[in-house]
Amino acid sequence: MKIAIMQPYIFPYLGYFQLINMVDVFVFYDDVNYMKQGWVNRNNILVNGRPLMFTVPLEKASSFIKIQETKINKKMWELWKKKFLRTLEQNYKKAPFYEYGFAIVNQALSGSTDDMTISKIAIKSVVEICNYLEIDTKIVLSSSIYKNDDLSGKERVIDICIKENATHYINPIGGQELYDKPYFKLKNLKLNFIQASKFEYKQLNEQFVPWLSIIDVIMFNSKDKVKESLTKFQLV
Repeated sequence: MKIAIMQPYIFPYLGYFQLINMVDVFVFYDDVNYMKQGWVNRNNILVNGRPLMFTVPLEKASSFIKIQETKINKKMWELWKKKFLRTLEQNYKKAPFYEYGFAIVNQALSGSTDDMTISKIAIKSVVEICNYLEIDTKIVLSSSIYKNDDLSGKERVIDICIKENATHYINPIGGQELYDKPYFKLKNLKLNFIQASKFEYKQLNEQFVPWLSIIDVIMFNSKDKVKESLTKFQLV
């Protein structure tokens, strides 16, 4: 049984969904500390032919606070959301699948701001995309089930794998600096790293801009084409 464990990111890049799609269980690692300058509350979209970073406003974000406890800035939220949706409209309205993409983003950002955390909104953004792409992987929140935050690093990851009866752990390619295959093998776990292939498609300008948010992908590609791209990766 294959498993992946990742922090929740807001509208992450295509590779994140390739990872979800290839495993049996995907764990949102939401009870670890928020990391500033990471991808939990930000990503890139295409504006005037160039990548532009959008950032969800947070309230007193700190690397000493867990992701699940990091709250959205309620005073800035509505204005930020309005500006963000307007930016999408201005820059993607000529994209062939704009209406589908805009509706998904709008739905993911909707709802009450009462007790809204970046974890909840990021997870919702991922789940909305998974629903659209018909990805039926079992999704679990680490904060809701494992009760192992006394552990850290690879020991905590391995503990989650064992509790899920997993035999195969898949991690993004960047995890090669954190995890080693021989150690996981000692725990009866196969370890692989997923490396997304470059997925090129027609944007509005001639020069293609890669590695943007999934928002860009679903704006310019049909659902069938995006679903096909979920298998375009390498395991190392």
